Amino acid sequence: MTPDDRLLLRAVRAAGWWTPTLAVVTVAGTAAELALPAVLGRAVDAAVGTAPQASPGRWLAAVAGLIALLVVVGVIRDYGTGAATARSVAHLRHTLVRHLFALDPQTAARRPVGDLAGRVVGQVADAGQAAPTVVTAATVALPPVGSLVALTLIDPWLGGTFVLGLLLLALLLRGFVADASAAVAGYQQAQGDLAGRLVETLAGARTIAAAGTGEREVDRVLTPLAALHRHGARTWTVLAGAATRGAVLNPLLQVAIVAVGGLSLTAGRLTPGELLAAIQYAALGAGLGTVVAALNTAVRVRAGCRRAADVLAEPARRYGVRSLPPGPGTLELHGVTVRDGDGRPLLDRVDLRVPGGTLLAVVGASGAGKSLLAAVAGRLRDPDDGEVLLDGVPLPELTPAALHAAVGYGFARPVLVGETVGAAVGVGADPVPLARAAAIHDFVERLPDRYGTPLAEVAMSGGERQRLGLARALRAGRLLILDDATSSLDTATEYQVTQALTGPGDRRTRVVVSHRLGMAARADLVAWVAGGRVRAVGPHRTLWADPDYREVFRS
Repeated sequence: MTPDDRLLLRAVRAAGWWTPTLAVVTVAGTAAELALPAVLGRAVDAAVGTAPQASPGRWLAAVAGLIALLVVVGVIRDYGTGAATARSVAHLRHTLVRHLFALDPQTAARRPVGDLAGRVVGQVADAGQAAPTVVTAATVALPPVGSLVALTLIDPWLGGTFVLGLLLLALLLRGFVADASAAVAGYQQAQGDLAGRLVETLAGARTIAAAGTGEREVDRVLTPLAALHRHGARTWTVLAGAATRGAVLNPLLQVAIVAVGGLSLTAGRLTPGELLAAIQYAALGAGLGTVVAALNTAVRVRAGCRRAADVLAEPARRYGVRSLPPGPGTLELHGVTVRDGDGRPLLDRVDLRVPGGTLLAVVGASGAGKSLLAAVAGRLRDPDDGEVLLDGVPLPELTPAALHAAVGYGFARPVLVGETVGAAVGVGADPVPLARAAAIHDFVERLPDRYGTPLAEVAMSGGERQRLGLARALRAGRLLILDDATSSLDTATEYQVTQALTGPGDRRTRVVVSHRLGMAARADLVAWVAGGRVRAVGPHRTLWADPDYREVFRS
C-alpha cells in the first residue's frame, strides 16, 4: 500500500460514522432510483388498462413514496457529504501541521512556506473529500448494472442494446483518469510554486521597494502562471471532451432503446409502461455526467492525498525518554560535523567543552560557522556526525519537555508567536521577570492592555521585537543561546541587557554569538570559529595577542 493510499484510508476513517451512513443512504437512494421506473411503468399500465388487475392508485402511491424517499436521501447525502468532508479535512490539517512542527527545522526550511501553506489549505481540502468519494466510487456502477438487469428482464433485446452502449461508454472514458490526473497534479504543483514565490517576495517587500525592483519581482512571482494556465486548460479540455462525448452517447443510446422497445411494443412483447420504464433505465444507466464527475473528484482526492503524503513522508525529529540529571549546564560537543546538500563540511569535527555557568562568546568572520555552531548546541539542528551533550546527556535522548525547559534561544530577528504579548514572552510562565531582565517591561507597561494586549495590534521597532524575543529566551533553565540577539539594541539598552547576562546572579551556561568586542571582553571564554572549525578557545585577553584574532573585530 502506497503512502497516498494510507492517507486516503486515514481520511476515510476520520469521517467517522458518516462513512457507513453515506454508504447506506447512497445504496438506498440508488435502489429507489432503480425501482422508480418499474413502479412508474406499472402505474402507467394500470392507468391505460393494459394491466386491468392492478390498482392505479396503489402504484401512484408507491411512486409518491419513492420520490419522497429520494428527497430524504438527497438531503441526508448532501449534509453527510459536507459533514464527513469537514471532519476529514480538520483531521488531516491537524495531522499535517503537527508533523510540520515535528520536523527538524532544517528539513522544513527546504520547502517554500507558500507551497506548504498551499498543501495544508488547498490540497488537504481536496483529500478531505475521501469518504464521500470512496462511497461514490463503490456505488457508481450500481445504476448502470441495475439498469442492465432491469432492461434484460423487460426484454433481452433491450439488454443487449444497452450492453453495446456501455462498451462505447468504456471506450469514451479510456484515458480520462490518466489525463485528468496528470493535469490536476501539474496544476497543484504550479499553485504551490506560485504561492511559495509570493510569500518569499512579501517577506522582502521593503528591500524590493528600496531597490525599485517591483516590476521585476512581479514577473518572477507570476512565472508559474504559464504552467498554471497550461495545466488548467488541459484539465478543462479533458472534462469538456468527456462531457461532449457523453452528450452524444446519451441520446443515441436512448434513441436505440426507444427503437428496439418500439419494435418490441409492436410485436406485443412490451406494454406502454414497460417501454416508458426502459427509456428511463437507459437514461439512468448511461448517465455519463455522474461517472465523469465522480472520476474527476476521485482524481483530485488522489492528487491531494499525494501532495499531503509527500510532506508526511519526511521523517519527524526523534526524541528520547530521558530527563536531565542535576547539573550546572555543562555543554560538550564531540567530533561534531555538519554538511551541506553536496556533502561539503560546514562544521568540521568540532570539539568544544563549555563548563557549567560559563559565558561563552562565539566570534569569527562572516560565514565561519558561528550560527551553525549555535544551532547545533541547542539542537535546532542535529549534526551529521558526532554528538552534543548537556550535563552528560546526549540531546537526542532528552524528552521534548526536558529539552525545551533547559534550552532557550534568542535571535537577531525573532518571530513572536502567541495571542498576546504576555503569551509570546512567557509561553506559560510569568512574563514580567523575563521582560524586566530583557529591558522591555516599561515598553509593555505602556501598551493599552499591558501584557494582555493582542500581539497583532502592537507596533514595535526592530529593537523592541528583539528584546521581546530575548525575554522569551530567558526562560531557559540551563543553557541560553543568543545568536546576535542584541544587534538591534541601542547602546544604553544593550548595556542593560549585557549586565543582566554577565552578572554574577546568572548561573546558566550562556553561548552568545556576537560581533561586538565588548561582549567578547566580558565573556569568561571566547570560542574563535574559522572555516567551520574552532580555531581556539580561551579568555579574550589571551586570544588578543594573536593578530588574526584582532582582525576578526576589525573586519
